[in-house]
This record gives sequence, structure tokens and C-alpha cells, in this order.
Amino acid sequence: MSIIIIEDEKPSARRLQRMLTVLDMEAETMLHSVEESIAWFQNNHHPDLIFLDIQLSDGLSFEIFETVDIKSAVIFTTAYDEYALQAFKLNSIDYLLKPIDEDDLAIAVSKYNERVPKQQSVTLDFDDIKKLLVNPIEREYKKRFSVKVGQHLKLVNIDDIECFYSENKGTYAFTSEGRNYLLDTTLEQLEDELEPHKFFRISRKFYVNVNAIKDMVSYTNSRIQIKFNTYNEQEVIVARERVKDFKEWLS
Repeated sequence: MSIIIIEDEKPSARRLQRMLTVLDMEAETMLHSVEESIAWFQNNHHPDLIFLDIQLSDGLSFEIFETVDIKSAVIFTTAYDEYALQAFKLNSIDYLLKPIDEDDLAIAVSKYNERVPKQQSVTLDFDDIKKLLVNPIEREYKKRFSVKVGQHLKLVNIDDIECFYSENKGTYAFTSEGRNYLLDTTLEQLEDELEPHKFFRISRKFYVNVNAIKDMVSYTNSRIQIKFNTYNEQEVIVARERVKDFKEWLS
């Protein structure tokens, strides 16, 4: 079975590729933009199955179907629920919300295998989808947080935050000024709000800002300890299962 991955974030693409390997599936081709994908489909045999990110760096992946008559089964991947719902308007097997869970991936692959899809074109109502998505490519990530300080509200610029962490069921932002602020959110909710090229979740407890990292040191069990410009309240360790993705994110 031939498989390709279309995903603009290369660490995410490589992670999905490794997850597929565990399921004895090999994705040799990885594409990262609408333009690159169109060129590839115009010059290659279409694969049996496509893992397709909905939002790519240069547009929505739906635009690929406007130019090329795709003859493959599709499993969509997305970080946004409102995008994922549109997958049901398409001739797709399933959709996976990012970060992709191993069990969810296995279920989606099982659906594909049970369906034994025949070669057929993907159809979609692109105009209808565009009406539902308002400037999706211009979607802006969080630029600031409003936090309560006594009886006052204070605005904290995202670039001033060295890390986010959870503690005692609360989520905190630590700034370069050495201040901690309690936020009305969770680390899980932050995953959809933070610029992925700037912030990375290194463990269940910490989200780090790449610009605030002062040093990285080898730690026990092949892990990495992060040292920040200011934050030093506790050891910050990259979880072992996240080390490979973290190194790819840094590059």
C-alpha cells in the first residue's frame, strides 16, 4: 500500500511517519505545502492513502482538490475542530485531531482496512467550506494574556513569557521579569493558541519558549534538562518520549 503525508510542520510529519511504522505502514513521501503537493500529484501515481493536514503554510489543503483530481482515500489531520468537521463533506475515511493519539491513529487505519477503498475521486463543496472558514490562513495566535493582579487586570505580552507550567491544578505563565501569573486556561487549551514554531510542550507539565532557552544539558534516561534565561524555580526536563520531537522542533 502506498501512503503519503501532507503536513507543513516537518516534526509533526516525521512523528506521524514513525507512528505509522509501528503499525507496519510506510509513508515514504512527505509533502509540506499546497504548491508542492499539486506539483507532486501532477507528476506521480496517486497513492492508496493520504494523511492530509487541513491547514498548510501556503493555504488550505482543500485547494489541492481544486487543481488536481485526487484518486486516493484521505484521512485528515487537524488541530482545529471546526476544520475537522468539514472532513465529513469529503470522501474521507476519518479525521484525527492533533496532537495525534496512537490509539486514534490505529482506529482510523482499521477503518481504512475494513473499507478496502476503491480508486475514486474526492468530492467536496469548496465554496460551502470557504463560507464556514473566515480567513483561516490569517488566523493569529495568542499575542497577550490578561491576568488578574489583586483588583487589577494586567496585560502580559506573549514574547515576555519564558514558559507555561501546571501546578496544583492551576496553569501559570512565568515571565522574563521573574513573575508568575495564574491563567484562566489549561496547557491543553494553550496548544491551539500558541505559535508552534515558538512554543513547544516538552512534558505534561511544561510549555517552553524557544527564545527563553539559555542552555540544554544531557539528563538521565536520555532526557534533556532545559535552563532558562530567568526561570529557575524547579528542574525543567524534556520527557523522554518527547526528546526526539523536541530536537526536530529545534532544527
